[in-house]
This record gives sequence, structure tokens and C-alpha cells, in this order.
Amino acid sequence: MRRFIATGAPGSGKSATLALLAGSAHVVREAATDVNEAMSAAGIARPEVDPGFLSRIVSVQRERRLAVVAELQLHDRSVFCTLALARFLGLGAPRALDEELRATRGWFEPRVFFFEPLGFITSTPVRRITYADALRFGEVHRAVYQEHGFDLVQVPAAPPAARAALICGLISS
Repeated sequence: MRRFIATGAPGSGKSATLALLAGSAHVVREAATDVNEAMSAAGIARPEVDPGFLSRIVSVQRERRLAVVAELQLHDRSVFCTLALARFLGLGAPRALDEELRATRGWFEPRVFFFEPLGFITSTPVRRITYADALRFGEVHRAVYQEHGFDLVQVPAAPPAARAALICGLISS
């Protein structure tokens, strides 16, 4: 199986681009946004400060990772992004995160698609970050992936269709 990761700063267009590739590969949805939305719907105003936030993300990521049997997979973020989130928030990594990092060693392709920022950020109910902070968070992602031995393939700022074409060409070769 070939399992690729798409990552980058929040709001850099990963999900919109991957949605266009759903016919070419199985796209595994981002877990952190879903966990954030569920916790917000449960009345937790700031999920990121809840002690179980990171572990919940890891749990959803693990479930999604193990459920996919498709030959070609595109993961909208991964457990390495959760490590970047922990570092960005100044939190220690929970045991579940450390265990999942070990479990995924060698699981994903060594090439990771790193989406360059679009030059702006669109706020959503769960994306409450300034553009400057999003850029800093993107750099934390870059550092984590490089630290773990991944090769970052830059996906330049462009319309989603152009980015999808670039990725499609790279995963087809």
C-alpha cells in the first residue's frame, strides 16, 4: 500500500485539494478538526486546553489509519501533525501519542506533501488562529516531519485544481 501525508499550516488548502483527489485515491479525513468540532458541540469552549484533547485526536487518527485498506491513500494530516500541535501548544506528548508515533514508523511514504500558505487564513468556528500564528505553526510541522526523516515535497500556493494535478502526477509515478 502507498500512504501519503498532506500537511502544512492551518488554512493552506490541504482539505480542498485532497477533496479533488478523492477519485484517484482514498482520502483519509483530518482528525483534529473533527475532534475540535465534536468537543465544541459538547460545550467545551476551548478544546485545545482540555487535558484529553491530544489523546482524542490520536485515537481518531489511529481508527482512521487502520480502517483504510485502499492501495493508494492520501492522509489529511497524521500523528506527526499531532506532535506538532502538542509542541505548538507547549504541551507534553501524551503516552497515546508516543505509542502511535512508534506504531506508524515506516507506515507512511517517506515523501510528504507540504502545502505552502495561501497568503491569508479563513477563520472557522474551530480555526481560530491568526495568519502569523498559522505560519509559525506551519514551521513547527516542517520541523517535526524533517526530524522524523520525511522528505517534504513543496506544494506551492495555487488553486486547488493545480495543486491536485501536481500531487496526482507525483503519486502516479
